[in-house]
Amino acid sequence: MTEMILTTFDWVPETPRGYVRDLRVRWALEEAGLPYRIEGVPFRTRDAEHFSRQPFGQVPWLTDGAISIFESGAILLHLGERSDALMPADPHRRSEVIQWLFAALNSVEMASVPWSLFMFTGDTVDTLGRQTLDKFLASRLQHMETVLTGREWLAGSFSVADIVMVDALRLVDRFDGLAEHPTCRDYIARATARPSFVKAYADQMAYYAAAD
Repeated sequence: MTEMILTTFDWVPETPRGYVRDLRVRWALEEAGLPYRIEGVPFRTRDAEHFSRQPFGQVPWLTDGAISIFESGAILLHLGERSDALMPADPHRRSEVIQWLFAALNSVEMASVPWSLFMFTGDTVDTLGRQTLDKFLASRLQHMETVLTGREWLAGSFSVADIVMVDALRLVDRFDGLAEHPTCRDYIARATARPSFVKAYADQMAYYAAAD
């Protein structure tokens, strides 16, 4: 089996470590037992080659033979097609995974990311915009409490959808934003206790620490 190449930054500041989105891909690759190696691109300078692989100057991207894919959701969908451990072959269950993968990206992360940016910057000004964002996130979290009640995973067995959803929710939990959502917290705890996450997280943290 051809070794895949996962490209991420060669270094990042301490604050985003453990949350850079190559973690999602590392996690998926570990779950599936697919061979891969890590390559780094400069964090401080983004050259033309970088933008040719990732047009927004971000990471990660995955090289799988002649295929190069950017955006973590697209990469996970690609890996899901490579492994039943990430996405089942049954068409009905497959469609469930895909819909929840997109729900994580488009319905939950679109609320968790802007909210977390306020928290990262320490902006506590109680503006109308901030109140609207708080309500938007609270609504999404309440829907997820309902969805996750009585479920271990989103689509039956663990899948790429859970990887993205957990990562989107982890960002909120980092700032204690799930204090009133215990079902979401339990879901994160189950997922992050998986050996594949533990290894992926430790590897990412070690990779960036080695560059200090």
